[in-house]
Amino acid sequence: MPDPHSDLSPDPSGNMPRSMPWSMDAIPYRDLDGAAVRDDALLFAILASASFIEITSDVYTANLVAFFEGDPAVVDWLAHRWEPEELQHGAALKRYVQTAWPEFDWDEAYRSFLGEYMRCCSVDQLNPTRALEMVARCVVETGTASFYRMLSDAAPEPVLRELAARISSDEVRHYKNFYRFFLRYREREQPGRAAVLKTLYSRVMEVDNEDVHIAFKHVFLARHPRADFEERAYRDFREGVRRIAQRHFPHDMAMKMFLKPLRLAPAIGRVVLPPVTSATRLLLLRQGHRPA
Repeated sequence: MPDPHSDLSPDPSGNMPRSMPWSMDAIPYRDLDGAAVRDDALLFAILASASFIEITSDVYTANLVAFFEGDPAVVDWLAHRWEPEELQHGAALKRYVQTAWPEFDWDEAYRSFLGEYMRCCSVDQLNPTRALEMVARCVVETGTASFYRMLSDAAPEPVLRELAARISSDEVRHYKNFYRFFLRYREREQPGRAAVLKTLYSRVMEVDNEDVHIAFKHVFLARHPRADFEERAYRDFREGVRRIAQRHFPHDMAMKMFLKPLRLAPAIGRVVLPPVTSATRLLLLRQGHRPA
């Protein structure tokens, strides 16, 4: 599979493929090595939580479609390209979880998650302008592309490595499209570099990623039906992911993607690399997959 991360330039033509780049039928779930993952409680929690968030893409797509109403190019891409691929990510992760941990009642746990999650979703949580919302989208895609690249590198099981690599490739491509739309809105709205930097920083430093917290909470409760949920469990989960990130998080890729909306000259980019390196280390755990 070619490396999709080697070129982050947007497609100047804006052409979209007619079909999704891969299908779930291409993932060899029948070859999944259950023994390699069955006792890995952290990996289970990561994948189940991610599947909940990804498969709820229609909720946050609806918010973005409402926000960008009147721009048919953006709305069409969100509704007919981005959402189907994100939903496939969720469905593919769900199948992996159900194959590796068949005793987990995914559907019941998801219903519980959705009941709480839907109360947190509203379009008024988006940024004040369309250009700055596209900047925020770039940060989110940086986080997800980096997360799934990390997961692919760290995965102890071949089917998961392939699945995570495919999802990461999709997320990089999504980043390129959000960046292309940002350039278009940048020409119209002329946001200053300070405003762009503030959006980048605030998106990373937002109050704890609520969607991941809610997803983990309902995964935990489904696995421990007689236990009360305690924040300590979530802190332990975060710490476990952080340990994986210390070895496998693709900092170079994340920095390149994070800096791109600033459109800095190379010399300036070298100056800001140290603080940006620190910021990208926060991407994985301080922002969720998508805002509501």
